[in-house]
Amino acid sequence: MTRRSRTEQSGRGQERKRGSASIAKSSPDDRNGESESSGASKTSKRDPQAQGEPTAFSGEATVILPPFQALPGLYLVATPIGNLGDITLRALSVLSGVNLIACEDTRISRRLLDRYGIKTKLTAYHDHNAQTVRPRLLDQIAQGQSVALVSDAGMPLVSDPGYKLVRDAVARDILVTVVPGPSSVPSALALSGLPSDRFLFAGFLPARKAARTRVLADLKDIETTLIFFEAARRLPQSIADMAGVLGDRQAAVARELTKKFEQVRRGTLFGLAAAYQEEGAPKGEVVVVIAPPDASMAREVDIDDVLKPLLVRHSLKQAVAMATAKTGRPRREVYARALHLTGKT
Repeated sequence: MTRRSRTEQSGRGQERKRGSASIAKSSPDDRNGESESSGASKTSKRDPQAQGEPTAFSGEATVILPPFQALPGLYLVATPIGNLGDITLRALSVLSGVNLIACEDTRISRRLLDRYGIKTKLTAYHDHNAQTVRPRLLDQIAQGQSVALVSDAGMPLVSDPGYKLVRDAVARDILVTVVPGPSSVPSALALSGLPSDRFLFAGFLPARKAARTRVLADLKDIETTLIFFEAARRLPQSIADMAGVLGDRQAAVARELTKKFEQVRRGTLFGLAAAYQEEGAPKGEVVVVIAPPDASMAREVDIDDVLKPLLVRHSLKQAVAMATAKTGRPRREVYARALHLTGKT
């Protein structure tokens, strides 16, 4: 173990006094931004606060937080993706014990900290100020301070600018350690029911159709499950493009994970494309999971071969009806493919 690989020291009397602040009560339900009660252990007969142990309160129960000594370094701390009750005890201990928390939006992070009675100072760190703030944070750590990095939701560095801070910290031989926790990527994968032994997270797709289809084309032949973030307002268009480029694969659209209106919609890309074209864009945070290609993908070529000449001579409606009868494929799949071929998606 190297000098820089040391992280936390256990044992009583080692934790910082700031880590011993009591944590506010949880309400019974805080989904969609207000978490459910965390199901903490029963209250001990002794008074842990009187003995200097960091504690948290959940309902009527007292939880003793893990002992934590904040060494100078950068702590990558995962935060809830929707249900505030999903915060880990170790994350609470670290967030209450460091000198400073760097976050994307101080308003969002303050809401989480206030929920648990944590008074640690916040500073904004995001794409627009990273060039200025990053060296300042590293200088503070080099001078003996401890800094936690959090994102607005989930694991830092997953589709956010934090990697540059870690890169520069490593270059300066600064301690970097992780406090794992919630993340929408593995959560959506687990709920999808699709192969999980190999997967590729591709972040957000481009907003423009031409760029989006180029990215999808680059990923088409990769034999692994694909995972994307997508803005809800663009979902109908993006799913249609996925169907057009990747073919009729199995897929799942996970929305509002861990929140009150959590939903996972499963089906084929053609089927999902047709459904969202009819219903319009949903609301909330969206993760799309797509199965690897398989032999069944060849059937999209058959639909194309039938549709293309029909679309030249007939209306869209007539061409879809005729192609459906000829191929035996579900109408909604043929319709989604026809929309893609005519550029109407």
